[in-house]
Amino acid sequence: MIKGTNGKLIFSGMNNKILSNRICKSIGCELGRSETEVFPDGEMIVRIDDDVRGRDCYIIDSTFRPVNDNLMELLIYIDCLKRASAKQIVAVLPYFGYGRQDRKDKGRTPITAKLVANQIAAAGADRVLTIDLHAAQIQGFFDIPVDHLHASQVFNKYFKSIREELGDLCLVSPDVGNVKVAESYANELDADIVIINKRRKSGSQVEMGQIIGDVNGKNILMVDDMISTAGTVEKAARLVMDNGAKSVRVAATHALFVDPAIERLSDPIFTQVISTDTIPAGNRTDVVEHLGSKYTELSVADLLGQSIVRIHEERSISELFKDGAWAR
Repeated sequence: MIKGTNGKLIFSGMNNKILSNRICKSIGCELGRSETEVFPDGEMIVRIDDDVRGRDCYIIDSTFRPVNDNLMELLIYIDCLKRASAKQIVAVLPYFGYGRQDRKDKGRTPITAKLVANQIAAAGADRVLTIDLHAAQIQGFFDIPVDHLHASQVFNKYFKSIREELGDLCLVSPDVGNVKVAESYANELDADIVIINKRRKSGSQVEMGQIIGDVNGKNILMVDDMISTAGTVEKAARLVMDNGAKSVRVAATHALFVDPAIERLSDPIFTQVISTDTIPAGNRTDVVEHLGSKYTELSVADLLGQSIVRIHEERSISELFKDGAWAR
């Protein structure tokens, strides 16, 4: 809670304390007083100990694993704040779970991303703040305003700080759908770009085709919105190394790191693994034990914190991305 300052209150889901505290530290405030209790049968209840009447309230709750628990907690938080007469309720979702189920690719399947968007709006949220949706058009699934941030600002700042170490750099897009992302990083870092033709056989199996471009003697950087099982990046890494690449670094906004991702990423084929703390993986024991110094976690706390301040003050968020104004 920002006590006595413009009526803002910031709350955190039970599995999102690390990032929430970093955001509050970034903008000089305290976390709102609340508690989530889980009953023996799995039901949960949220209790808020601050007066929220007439105040803008921000709930930080990435819906990562356990996805359904975090999502249900978010909905209960929203309902609790709505019934307590909060002025504005903003759902801050650094990672939006179910984002990959954004279309019907087969008969008789759901569009769960739309369902979740409906639930958040129906619960009473007035606005959503999120980072790197799996597909940008998911913004249109919501019937309330969505502020869609991009972690590219965080990554580019870091990559530029180690640009000399990256040497003869080549951005690799592990699939055609990621070409624009790879191209934007290549332009920022004055690097080449290569595309790999990928075909997904199932949710956990991918097949890598040919390389479009030259990776021989290059240091490779692959950037994506998420790493789940790491199957795609592992196959892409082996393909470029077989074609003469010197090293492979992989970066992703959302570190889902579900089995067997850690095992795959610990392979010596990867020089470095980089992610943000939208899903705080840096404190996971398996990440520390298997990846060690190979893993680098960048924080989006400043980006989210300043976005929250701008929403509250009714100022433009897009201004954050001009001339690096978001960074302190």
